[in-house]
Amino acid sequence: MIRIGIFGYGNLGRGIESAIRQNSDMELVAVFTRRDPSTLRINTEGVEVASAANVADYKDKIDVMILCGGSATDLPVQTPELARMFNVVDSFDTHAKIPEHFENVDAASKEGGNIAMISVGWDPGMFSLNRLYAGAVLPEGKDYTFWGKGVSQGHSDAIRRIEGVLDAKQYTIPVDSALEAVRSGAAPTLTTREKHTRECFVVVSEDADKALIEKQIKEMPNYFADYDTTVHFISAEEMKRDHSGIPHGGFVIRTGKTGFNKEHNHVIEYSLKLDSNPEFTSSAIVAFARAAYRLSLQGDSGCKTVFDIPPALLSIKSAEELRKELL
Repeated sequence: MIRIGIFGYGNLGRGIESAIRQNSDMELVAVFTRRDPSTLRINTEGVEVASAANVADYKDKIDVMILCGGSATDLPVQTPELARMFNVVDSFDTHAKIPEHFENVDAASKEGGNIAMISVGWDPGMFSLNRLYAGAVLPEGKDYTFWGKGVSQGHSDAIRRIEGVLDAKQYTIPVDSALEAVRSGAAPTLTTREKHTRECFVVVSEDADKALIEKQIKEMPNYFADYDTTVHFISAEEMKRDHSGIPHGGFVIRTGKTGFNKEHNHVIEYSLKLDSNPEFTSSAIVAFARAAYRLSLQGDSGCKTVFDIPPALLSIKSAEELRKELL
C-alpha cells in the first residue's frame, strides 16, 4: 500500500481524500492542518488529523505527501520545505512562475533524496500533456486552449476583495464562434477578448454602490479589463441555490498541416467537462502520486513535471495488463 499524507484540507484536500478511496493500492495515513486539529472533521474513520507544525514527525510513516495549499503564497514555501522530508506532489498553477518553482523544488528534493511532482492537475497537467503530444505529432501547426464554461476561483476571489462585495462567482466562457473557427482548421489569430467572455454573479451589502462595483470589476487589470464582462447582482439565496458548485472544463485544440505541399489539414481536440474542478484535479494528483512513489523506489530524486512521467507509472495496472487491455 502507498501511504498518503494530505497537507491542507480545503476543497482540494477533501477531493484527495475521496480519490484515495478509488485507488485500492493507496491508504490515507494522516491529514495535516494549520488549524487546531481538534476542530477538523474528515470523512475517513481512523485517520489521524495532526498539526502542520508536527509534520516532520511523520517522515518514515508517509510515502507521498500531497500538498493542497494555494499557489500564490503556500506552495512556493511548502513544496520545497516538505520535499526535503517526503516525496511530494503539488498543483502549483501559476504558469509564468513554474520554471522558478521547479528550480527551487528540484534543489530541495535532491537534497532530501526525494521525488517532487509539481503542477499536477488539468491545466497545468492533463492539458499540458495534450499540448505536448499534439505538437509532437503535428509540428507544422498551432495550439489553442479554451477554458470553461466554469468557475474561476482566482477571479471570483478577486471580486470578493472589492469593498461592499459579500460573495461572488465568476464564470469563464469560451466564445462559440472562436471555437468553431479553430475546429474548422482555419488557424485564426485570436485576441484574448475574442476567445473568452466572463460572467460575474455578485452579492453586495445593502448600502453598496453597484455601479461603482461593476466599474471596478470590468476595469480590473489582469482579470477583467481585456474581456467582455457581464456583471449580475443577485441575492445570497440565489447564490446558494444556483452557484454553489465548482464546475469547470475546457478544450485543447491543435490544428496542423501535413503533405509535401501542406495540402492536408488536421485537428486534434481534447476536452474536459467537469462537475467538480477540485475533485478532478485531485484524481489527477493521486495518479501522479503513484508515479512519484514508483520513481522513488527506483532510487530517483529531484523535481518532475507531467512531461517526465512514463504513462505506465500512472496506472494501477501491470505492464502486461496495459498491453493486453489498452494497447
